[in-house]
Formats: sequence, C-alpha cells, structure tokens
Amino acid sequence: MPANGGSDPSALPRQLRLARWSVALVFLVHGSVTGNFATRVPWIQEHTGVSAGQLGLALAFPAIGASLAMPLAGRISHRFGARAALRGLLALWTLALTLPALAPNLYTLCGALLIYGATAGMSDVAMNALGVETENRLDRPIMSGLHGMWSVGALLGSAAGTVAAHAGADARVHLALAAGVLTVLGAVCCQGVLDLRSTPDEHPPPRFALPPKSALIIGAVGFCAVFAEGASLDWSAVYLRDVLGTSAGLAAGSTTAFACTMAVARLAGDHVVARFGAVRTVRTGGVLATAGGLLIIAARHPVMAMAGFALIGLGIAVVVPLAFAAAGRSGPAPSQAIAGVATITYTSGLIAPSAIGSIAQATSLTGSFVLVTALALGLVLGAGVLRVPERRASVSSATFDLKGS
Repeated sequence: MPANGGSDPSALPRQLRLARWSVALVFLVHGSVTGNFATRVPWIQEHTGVSAGQLGLALAFPAIGASLAMPLAGRISHRFGARAALRGLLALWTLALTLPALAPNLYTLCGALLIYGATAGMSDVAMNALGVETENRLDRPIMSGLHGMWSVGALLGSAAGTVAAHAGADARVHLALAAGVLTVLGAVCCQGVLDLRSTPDEHPPPRFALPPKSALIIGAVGFCAVFAEGASLDWSAVYLRDVLGTSAGLAAGSTTAFACTMAVARLAGDHVVARFGAVRTVRTGGVLATAGGLLIIAARHPVMAMAGFALIGLGIAVVVPLAFAAAGRSGPAPSQAIAGVATITYTSGLIAPSAIGSIAQATSLTGSFVLVTALALGLVLGAGVLRVPERRASVSSATFDLKGS
C-alpha cells in the first residue's frame, strides 16, 4: 500500500479507531451466525431424520466447501477491494444460515452445508485479513479482542437459539429471522472497515500456495484448539441431550456456557498475554481444557458436563489469535504464513464435528471426547512455538493511507 504523507495526522487515529470497532462488529456478526446454527443442530437432526453418523457426515460438507472456496477470498478482495469484498462475502454467509433448516433429507442437508461452509470460509478469511492489517496499523495487539467479539457474537446467537429451542420454535422461522437481521447489521458494520485496494501493477494472489514449514508447526497447535472448539460448539447440545438425557432448552444452554467462557477469555486475552506471555498462557489454557475434557467424559450430571465445556472454552480461547500473530513473525512471507495457519485452523473446526460424529457412531459420543481431551493436552506440549520475540519498533500509523488508494 502506498504511503500518503499528505493525510491529516489528527484524522488518522480517528479513522483507525473507527476501522477497529467496525471490523470488531463484523467479527460479532460472523460469530452470531455460528451461534444461532449450533443451537439448532438437534432440531435439524430430528427434522431430517438422520443418525449421529449421518449427521457427522453432513457436517463434513462445510469443511469441503470452505476448503474449496477459501483461496478465492484473496482474489475477490484484490479485484473489488477489501471493504466491498467483505460486505458481499459476509452477506452471503449470513443468508446461508437459512439453508440447513430447509433441508428435508440427508442429501439436501449436505448440499446446504456445502454452501454454508463455502461462504463461512471466504468471509472468515476476508475479515481476518482486515483484522491483521488494522492491528499492524494500530501497532498494538487487537486480534484476541477481535476473536473475543466473535465469541460474543456466538454467545448472543446461541442465547437466541436457546430461547427459540426452549420455546419449541420452528428452526426454519428462527434462522430466517436471524439471517435477515444479521445481513442488515453486517452491511452497516462493513461501512467503517479499511477500504484497502490493490495497486494497478500488483499481481493477484495465487489460487493456492503451500504455507511455509514454520506455519505448519504453528498451525498444528491451532488445529488442536480449533478442533476442540468445533467439537464443543456443534456437539455440546447433542451430548447433553443424548448422553445425559436433558431437555432441548438445557442442552442448548451448554452451547451458551461454552461460548460465554470463550468470549470472556478472548476479550481479556490481550492483557493476560501481555502479563504472562504467550507460552505460559497457552500451556495453562491447555491444562484447563484437558481438565474440561476429562470432566465431560466422567460427567453423570448435566452441570458437570456444562462445566467441562466451559473449561474447554476458557482454555483454548486465545490460541488462535496467538497462532495468527506467530505466523506473521515466522518467516519472510507473513501473509502466506497467516493464510496457511488460517486454512489449517479453520478446516480443523469444520472437520471436528464430522470426526466426532464418526467416532460416536463407531463407539459412543462419550468416547469421541477422549480425542478432544487428547488434543487439548497437545496445547501444553506445543505452546513453545507461539513464543513472542522482543517487540519491534513502533511505526507511526500516519505514514499509511487508510483508503489504500
């Protein structure tokens, strides 16, 4: 992006603050879609008449859709500009929320979730890229807070879904209303994000590029955290309903408890990491998440299982933001490394529900969370790759053109 020394220096901080809060609200809207969907998974399973194994198969299709579509996000942003691309991709994601509940059988559910995953992946890449660029221009960490806003959105969405499930509302009506509201909110929020544009001589990004080896190691740590997150978010309600025999309303409440601890931990994450360091924070979080997994496996009462899901949320909350930050420091091509880590971690979250369903079909749902617990322990062992070097010298944001023109 070219420098623009003629910009009014006093206006730049105001524009950066607006950009920061705008992209934070975009994260909130994105999380709200996931939260609304997750609480209605039991309704969708019952409506389509699929088994746990078939549901796990269907939940693999978002991963397929995301894997196919995520590389396109960079090219879309290159052609239309970051703001316009994010606005369009976010709208596609919010509207895709309506599709899974409309599916009458397994085959149409797989197709709906393929589109759901494709739009989720593209919008996720676009908003994280803008979040990283905003953080760079502010020259202070904000990514944990942004992901905290995503968790707040997931909490709000799951709370709405919990109310709808408790009231016995038809998920088709609930998700259609949620999609309409979130589409409008998303369009408004996108107005304030950085309007980054490529220079005329800049080549479009490749459709696919292998991440550097350092990013693969960092991505492995992120994989462990996001697998636990995806498994807990999509299967916590089913776990309480099927294993512990709770009501639909209380089962959906377990998703809310999980999202709540994720939100609190991520919003406080920047301050915690600044005080204790990335490695110690992630190792402690890994211990908490492992304890949460063991509590879920041993639970004989809904409160124990809900506490276990809450501990998992608390333990894994800051891992992904720290993985993005570590990727940006890992080599001479930070954007490629960040994209590689994003692909690994995001695909992990979409694969997790399918893997849990497959293991549940072969053994039991309780047995499937043994894998989640083992991956949580992996955070303790792999935290060292997220070590933060000495902070680089500050660069004044006044040297940047916020419009990227």
